[in-house]
Amino acid sequence: MKPYTVQRSPFIVPTTDGKVIKEHFGLATDGNSNLSIAHMVAPPGWSEPFQTPQFDEYTFIIKGKKQFIIEDETIVLTEGESIKIEKNTRVQYSNPFSDVCEYIAICKPAFSMELVNRED
Repeated sequence: MKPYTVQRSPFIVPTTDGKVIKEHFGLATDGNSNLSIAHMVAPPGWSEPFQTPQFDEYTFIIKGKKQFIIEDETIVLTEGESIKIEKNTRVQYSNPFSDVCEYIAICKPAFSMELVNRED
């Protein structure tokens, strides 16, 4: 067995909101529950419900802008900026802007629907 893994076929997460999610490492791709790394493309106008994940989430913006509502504070990140949001923090992610937002998301432990705690 080689001491490295090259990922050329990430898992494409099915979505209904126009967002493209390609998980390179994590539960859906290689069963890793400790960490997930995904390449995301969020279309203009995209948003998710508020959530209080049981994982730390790191986001690095490649292109465009992304809005974060963290507790009661609104933060907008642009290309080249990054953020770490601690687990058990209420947050909403969105792209209310006119351009696509492309970013990398890293979750520790790995993203799962059981740990994300999205609100209705």
